[in-house]
Amino acid sequence: MLLELALWLGQDIRTFNVLGYITLRTVLAALTALIISFVFGPSLIRWLAAKKIGQAVRDDGPKSHLTKAGTPTMGGALILIAIAVTTLLWGDLRNQYVWVTLLVTLGFGAVGWVDDWRKVVHRDPKGLPSRWKYLWTSLIALAAALFLGLTAHEPAQTELIVPFFKAVSYPLGIYGFIALSYFVINGTSHAVNLTDGLDGLAIMPTVMVAGALAIFAYVAGHAGFSKYLGVPYINGAGELAVFCGALCGAGLGFLWFNAYPAEVFMGDVGALALGAALGTVAVVVRQEIVLFIMGGLFVAETMSVMAQVLYFKYSGGKRIFRMAPLHHHYELGGWKETQVVVRFWIITIMLVLFGLSTLKLR
Repeated sequence: MLLELALWLGQDIRTFNVLGYITLRTVLAALTALIISFVFGPSLIRWLAAKKIGQAVRDDGPKSHLTKAGTPTMGGALILIAIAVTTLLWGDLRNQYVWVTLLVTLGFGAVGWVDDWRKVVHRDPKGLPSRWKYLWTSLIALAAALFLGLTAHEPAQTELIVPFFKAVSYPLGIYGFIALSYFVINGTSHAVNLTDGLDGLAIMPTVMVAGALAIFAYVAGHAGFSKYLGVPYINGAGELAVFCGALCGAGLGFLWFNAYPAEVFMGDVGALALGAALGTVAVVVRQEIVLFIMGGLFVAETMSVMAQVLYFKYSGGKRIFRMAPLHHHYELGGWKETQVVVRFWIITIMLVLFGLSTLKLR
């Protein structure tokens, strides 16, 4: 019903030529997704609670997390519904980048849904086995990378752009671009998933990074601004600002229910999808390194897990951190959950501002 309404309204909007105003549609997308989240959020939470789709909590984790057991999870479905409906309503559906990004987001969300469903409904603590989860996300990421690589018509669309330098870029070629795109999309997805461990920790940095990427998308899709700021011009990339606006609105709406103490968790269905969305947008607008900067929190969380596992394996059982991912290390060190979350938000704000500065500091 929502999908039919979105398509009908979308056709009506095109009649009045509103599609030309990307900035307006980006704002309207954010507001629409926010409203959808507010309206349907309580109903979804009640449904998840009625179906006993509750979060399982690790026994070896912080003791304060034991009270979270049974909190409805898989709330990321609300984010995906809001993004999909809003993008279909306000986005230009003739634009290939809109469809690629939306399909990647929903595809990763589907993998996360299966994983969550097996964990909480079928009571399988392993969920979808890691090898299968990685296989399916890899196939989706590779399909997107192949499509973007094979449809790239300009050399600038396959170059690795180095921020802070006006004319420094490295031609990757089609195959190099495909490989990089695969790792960015898949890597960002799993990095966000690892970060999603505290109330509001993952969603707010995701919203911040998406908001910044909306600016990069708008600049990359505007011939005048891209030339002035020394950013590669990607015809059609500006439409991803609308998608990012929808993501921001949906994310903020979800945060209303996910803020401490959380009424619902996003689960893998949300975390995997949102990370893949950020990675895909960054690949299209050729800002993979800037994504690495702005998403420094996600990078640090991922690196903490990798370092912990490797050091534990090769040191005979010793640990670098009290517990990985990194946010648990600080919790066990005495920080309250809200302190960890807010401080990590502040760090992300600084990183996002630093990333945005690359538009001018060249």
